[in-house]
Formats: sequence, C-alpha cells, structure tokens
Amino acid sequence: MNLHEYQAKELLKKYGVPVQEGIAVSTPHDAEEAYRQIKTQYGSNFAVVKAQIHAGGRGKGKVRETGINGVKVVKSVDEVCEVSQKILGGTLVTIQTGEAGKVVNKVLIAQDMYYDGPSERKEFYLSILLDRSKGENVIMYSTEGGMDIEEVAHKTPEKIFKEWVYPAGLLQGYQARKIAFNLGLKGDAFKNMVKFVTNLYKAYLGLDASMLEINPLFKASDDKIVAVDCKMNLDDNALMRHPDLAAMRDVAEEDPTEVEAGKHNLNFVKLDGNVGCMVNGAGLAMATMDMIKLSGGEPANFLDVGGTANAQTVEAGFRIIMKDPKVKAILINIFGGIVRCDRVAQGVIDAYKNMGNIEIPIIVRLQGTNAEEAKKLIDESGLKVQSAILLSEAAQLVNKAVAAA
Repeated sequence: MNLHEYQAKELLKKYGVPVQEGIAVSTPHDAEEAYRQIKTQYGSNFAVVKAQIHAGGRGKGKVRETGINGVKVVKSVDEVCEVSQKILGGTLVTIQTGEAGKVVNKVLIAQDMYYDGPSERKEFYLSILLDRSKGENVIMYSTEGGMDIEEVAHKTPEKIFKEWVYPAGLLQGYQARKIAFNLGLKGDAFKNMVKFVTNLYKAYLGLDASMLEINPLFKASDDKIVAVDCKMNLDDNALMRHPDLAAMRDVAEEDPTEVEAGKHNLNFVKLDGNVGCMVNGAGLAMATMDMIKLSGGEPANFLDVGGTANAQTVEAGFRIIMKDPKVKAILINIFGGIVRCDRVAQGVIDAYKNMGNIEIPIIVRLQGTNAEEAKKLIDESGLKVQSAILLSEAAQLVNKAVAAA
C-alpha cells in the first residue's frame, strides 16, 4: 500500500525522524491559511507547494492543464493561492506516472528548508528495501541526492553505496556510523545522521514497510538532518497488524479495477495487453502470460483467483476483465488442485449469461479436479466458449483469436 508524502512524514515523526513540516490541504483557501501558519511558525515568507500523488518525479513533472510543475516555491499569500489553483484538480504527468498522469486532490504546504546560503547545505539520497537476492534488508544511499538520482544510478553507479542488514536484527551502531562517514559528514552533522538513520530503520521495521525512500535527505548549514521528501510503501500482508495504517489507504490513487478485485479477494494487476487471463496460482499465471506472448498476444492483466474460488468469485473476475476495452480475447486456464474445475466452469457460464451478448472469444482450459464435469458444463451450455485440454491447444486458440481481432 502506497502512502502520500504527508502521511509518511507524520508516521516518521513518531519514530523521532526529523522531517520537513507541512500542512496538507485540498482547496486554495485552505492553502492560504496553511501558508500563514507556516509563515508564523518558521518566520519565513518562503514556503513550498507540493502536489500529493503516489508517484515520484513531481518536481520535474508538469500539470497537463496548466503547465505548472508539481513542486513550486512561493513567497506570498497571492502566490500560494495561484499555484494551488493551478495544481489542484489538474493531472500531474511525471516520469513515473506515464502519459496518463494522476489527478492531484491534495497539496502539501511545506516549510522552506533552504533558509540560508548554499555553502554548507547538502542533499543526499537514502532508501531502505528488501534485497530478495540476499534475503536481507538493504540501505541504499548516495551523496548525490535530489531530482537527478536516476541519472546518478545510471551514469555513475559507483556513487551509490549499499549497507545490508540482517532482517531479524536492528541496524548496528557501526553500520550507521559507516553510512554517515561515506556521506562525508563530521561533527554534529555526523552525529545527527547516525541518529537519523537508526531511527529511520526502526520506522521501516515498526511500520512493516516494504520500501522507504528519502530524497532529498537534507543537511542544513546548522548541521540538522531532515527528510525533505518521503516515499513509503507498506506491506499489504502486514496491514492486519496495523488497522490505523490500513485506514490511510487512498483508493482514489489506485486503479479502479484493482480496487474492485480486492473487494472479491482477487489478486489482480492491470497490464496494457489485449488478452485477458484468469488463472489459479501465481506460478501458473506467469506461465500463462508467457504462453500468451509466445502466441502473438500481450497479457492484459494478471488475475489469480486463488485456491478457494467459487462461481461468484470467477464471475467477479470475469466482469473485471471485460471492463478493459483493449481486451480482444480471454483465456481461462485453471488447474484444479484445491479449486474445483466445475465451480470455475459454472462461474464462467453464469457471468456469460448475466452479462448478455459477448462478442469477445473466450478460451477455457480446465484440468484437474472435476475437469470432465467442467468440460461437460461448458460444452452443453450452448455458449460461444471454446474448450481446450492441452496448453498447446489453448495457445493455438489464443493465436487465432488475436489474429482475427
């Protein structure tokens, strides 16, 4: 589950991690009031208006309707009102959103961190995530923080440092000091960075995060270390331990079909292809997607109905796939180990009848528990559903359907 910047910062503060303070608002009027509070509290006319979407690259991104950047520095009430009006309700397009962009429903009015001369301030990069190849958490950090971190990783990878941490333990003191040393810090800045990294790692573990990225990680001229921006992803499987965090979910930022699939306990990921697929089991789903590509098609989705699927679940999945106008054919590939094939077949038949006239070719391959009964249900349904036994046969039918589309 992704969080907005303002949500992530509030959580970090609970772990003693210093952050750039700000107030999230959804209207220009509230933005003006937030600016006045920030100005009074920090004694500066400067503030930052930051679009709140689940994507990075906001500083370089532009709102399609107005051409304004997603992050802007302002220095007056009039300016904060004007900028907020141009951002709120607009579609922000960044390198991470793609051309579709994301609608901005909130902006963060944040304190100005560049309150002094540039001589002693510095921007760093730091993130924490799981390194699956090693089975350990890894802290990635660099002296070259800011909006061009992707270019740094691509052109000068030697400037990216890594520190691995055993998942069952905390970050050790010597590791935190090593990070501060590699960032070239000394004195109070060194001590503050050690404390910052230590508390940040505690937050990563305590919140059951799957990714935590601070960019920029800012060192001010007074040696304070502050998280100016924060991206945080939480492990969906751990939300049962954090009902307060689950309540922070912003479904408006998610694909509507994925949200609907979640309501039916379906594992669904929207893709850009032309062949919809419904499978039980992640491994079989991946193999089916490979088969679709080898047959000349492109997967339109990843949909795993799981081992406890029934007719209602299958019908829900079928309806979700059909909402994609790009889908030119549907392949249902079920291996009945736990799930019964006849249940899946009945779900397909019910969905077909309930949805009325369906012109898209449907290929069904059902093998395993009650496969014969399932094939009989499909064949006797009178519906325009093509049945396959072998995977190669299903592949040929998919190829034919795609070629005819």
